[in-house]
Amino acid sequence: MSLKGKNALVTGGSRGIGRAICVWLAAMGAHVYINYVSNPDAARETQRNIVEAGGIADILQFNVADTEAAQDAIKQLIKDHGSLDILINNAGITRDGLMVRMKEEDWDSVLDTNLKGAFICSKAAVRSMMKKKWGRVVNISSVIAFAGNAGQVNYASAKAGMQGLTKSMAREFAGRNITVNSVAPGYILTDMTRDLAEDIQEKIKAEIPLASLGTPEDVAGAVAYLVSDDGAYVTGNTIHVNGGMYM
Repeated sequence: MSLKGKNALVTGGSRGIGRAICVWLAAMGAHVYINYVSNPDAARETQRNIVEAGGIADILQFNVADTEAAQDAIKQLIKDHGSLDILINNAGITRDGLMVRMKEEDWDSVLDTNLKGAFICSKAAVRSMMKKKWGRVVNISSVIAFAGNAGQVNYASAKAGMQGLTKSMAREFAGRNITVNSVAPGYILTDMTRDLAEDIQEKIKAEIPLASLGTPEDVAGAVAYLVSDDGAYVTGNTIHVNGGMYM
């Protein structure tokens, strides 16, 4: 599944799932652009991992929720390198809390980053894809979009909205040979889940038929399939990577 000659932007690509996606796409031959907003050291580490393995990677710092900054960065990428062929909308934040206590700014910040950010980046990226009549967009959703979760009404709403964005985009751009899909991870072993107490991790595992947390590479493999030629006839769909937690 070669991506040689393709340019790929991964938002929130410096750590966790985003890092795994960057590394995997680079191993497939893509020139990967690692987006981050606040942790340059993590972005440089991701870049170093790719380069040491023989891949090509550059770093792009911008906040996906900042319309002007995101659009300018993507336009400059296309101007400098000719095209943006693959976009992975992975950037996301959480501001958890019970609905009755949730501050409006916590609702706004999660929706702005997780949903509006995907819209902003997609809008800027698809112009290049339309010209080439080839493109791949993958939105990183969540099992929470489908199952819901107490204390995460903002996050669940944003990720559910991403599902609507995925399907509508898929219909709009199919005629230009641009596929748009989503990947919905369950509980994945990242820095955040590693910090959970052992008893909480065991409770989570008990809810998962495969009885384990997934890895970032599990998600990256699904993304790799969707952006490759092997996934060319798949659009408007979701691959669930959750160990059977949601079926």
